[in-house]
Parts: sequence; C-alpha cells; structure tokens
Amino acid sequence: MTNPSWQPGPWPPKQPGLPAHMPAQAGQPSMLAGHSDRERTVDVLRAGFAEGRLPQDEYERRVDRALQARTVGELGLLVADLPQGPIGFQQPAPQHVPATFMPVAPPTNGKAGAALACGIGTFFTLGLTGVPAVVLGHMARTEIRRTHEGGDGMAVAGLVLGWLSIAGWALFLMLIMIAASA
Repeated sequence: MTNPSWQPGPWPPKQPGLPAHMPAQAGQPSMLAGHSDRERTVDVLRAGFAEGRLPQDEYERRVDRALQARTVGELGLLVADLPQGPIGFQQPAPQHVPATFMPVAPPTNGKAGAALACGIGTFFTLGLTGVPAVVLGHMARTEIRRTHEGGDGMAVAGLVLGWLSIAGWALFLMLIMIAASA
C-alpha cells in the first residue's frame, strides 16, 4: 500500500549546505571521513578561494560543511567542481597487507656476515683478519650463487677490505725490504 500524500522529490536529492548545482550523487562512497580527509578538503577549498573560483560566502559555507561532514562522499561533493577536487577522493584507501602475504626476503648467508666482520676487523687487528675475510668472502659468494641466499654485498665488502689489508701489508713489507737492502 502506498501513501497518497507522499510525493517524489527532485532526483538526485540536494544536500543541505551545498550549492544548487551540486546535488548528492546516488551511490556515493559511504566510508566515514577522518580528520585528514576533512583537512585535505579544506585545503582544496582554500586553494579554490585563493584562485578566485569561490566567492567568500560560498567558501565559508563549504568549509563549515566540510568540518561537519561524516563521509568521504560528502567531502567529495564539496570539491567536485574544483580542479583539485574529486581526484583524491576517488582513489581507494591503501589496504593493509598481512605479513603472511608479504614477500619473504631470502635468509642472509652467515659466511657473508663473517667476511664483513673480518674485513672490518682488519682495522683493529692490524690486518690479522684480512686473510680470513678473503677466504670467507669467496666461500660466501659461491654459496650465495648456489643457494640464492642474501648477503652478496656483505661478502663483497669483506673481500674488498680483506684484499686491501693484504695489499697494504705486502706493500709495507716490500718497502721494508727495499729499505733494508739500501
């Protein structure tokens, strides 16, 4: 049974506080608006006012409406006729991805870490850990190629520091031998 006194209103219905040329949209997003959404809307309105696109009274009405808006759809309607308006409101919010669906980084090769530690240790041990750094670095790079583990950069750094230590000691000993023979 229908109510005979009911009359259909204008479609789409207008929202209170919106200009006549901005009716409410059917199927507008009903996601609740947050403080950042309201602030973003006020920023767009402020830019529109500064560019001369909105008169003072309409700007103030829209800002008041933006601060009272409950949904993102209401905010989108307030800036739909401005250049920076609906673009930000149509983009979906970023979804949280559970850790179980995130890609897993390969484990780091232990010998690569040891090679880097020995390479850094050459500064504190006067080069004593240079040879172990080189040996561990080569072993780690071989294992990394075979098993696709992580840590190749650490192995290379250990190799470089180890070889620099060995070359430094070789140069030092060569200079001592030259000085002793002269």
